[in-house]
Amino acid sequence: MRGMRLVRFILTRLLQAVPVVLGVVVLNFLLLQLAPGDAATVLAGEAGGAPAEYVEQLRARFGLDKPVLVQLGLYLKNILFLDLGFSFRNNSPVLGLILDRLWPTLLLMGATLVISVGGGVLLGVVAAIGVRTWRDHLISVAAVVAYATPLFWVGLMLILVFSIRLDWFPTSGMEDVVAFHEGWARVVDIAHHLVLPTVTLSLFYLALYTRLMRATVLEQRGAEYATTARAKGLTERAITMRHVLRNALLPIVTMAGVQVGALLGGSVVVETVFAWPGLGQLAFQSLFARDFNLLLGIFFLSACLVVIVNLVVDVIYVLLDPRIRVGSNP
Repeated sequence: MRGMRLVRFILTRLLQAVPVVLGVVVLNFLLLQLAPGDAATVLAGEAGGAPAEYVEQLRARFGLDKPVLVQLGLYLKNILFLDLGFSFRNNSPVLGLILDRLWPTLLLMGATLVISVGGGVLLGVVAAIGVRTWRDHLISVAAVVAYATPLFWVGLMLILVFSIRLDWFPTSGMEDVVAFHEGWARVVDIAHHLVLPTVTLSLFYLALYTRLMRATVLEQRGAEYATTARAKGLTERAITMRHVLRNALLPIVTMAGVQVGALLGGSVVVETVFAWPGLGQLAFQSLFARDFNLLLGIFFLSACLVVIVNLVVDVIYVLLDPRIRVGSNP
């Protein structure tokens, strides 16, 4: 019965997500129309200038000569059939370009979430258990410094120290393409290239989760159920591990789901600094090329990714807290 409720809950949330995603698509489409220039003017400018007739021909070829509402209607119709359009800049379908760049971004985001959430939970618990000790002060100060440091500066300093001076890690890219690695050798090579971008993107979120976990653990240790557990003779370690930790993880899970969109935004900076071939770098390039079809496709996929992650967060909530019931009437 609980499994059926969970399935109905997931299907309901997916149906509710459809108008949300469409609203994001419409809003992004209209906002991009406010940007000066288009793909035709950029291509004409790269050719050293072109007659106005040629520019108009390009606009007609790209469908940019139609009214904005007509363009929006055609784009929404194509979206329903998962047709994200054609990138005239790259001379390739948008969906293929995005899928090629998707897994590097997912790899970077996944590694960042594992390190930031795992490390933040561990450091937050250590700081909360040793509250007002040197460990608490050290972790709190380090978290504030990491939280306040810009990502691009961290990336540049890591490149300067660990790539240029120490020569421990590569400066850019995802793998050594000239080495033609295969199998596990390629996995190790990609992991080697992944270290600096992941550390750069993780520091900010590691600090955020550390401070949130510390505050939540301290709050839960003062709750009535923790006082009752102490009265029964349980040690502080047992109370923290058996009771406090599970309840303290709920805000962390919520924050992780909310931060997925911000993580995509942060990947634009990190992927640009480290020349990581992901969606962030692709979005940065398509913006300057006025490749609006490609940019809209990236926005659409990002919106879908955020919706799916938040749905997973809701399911994890049910698993962490048995008091939460899905599909039941209040």
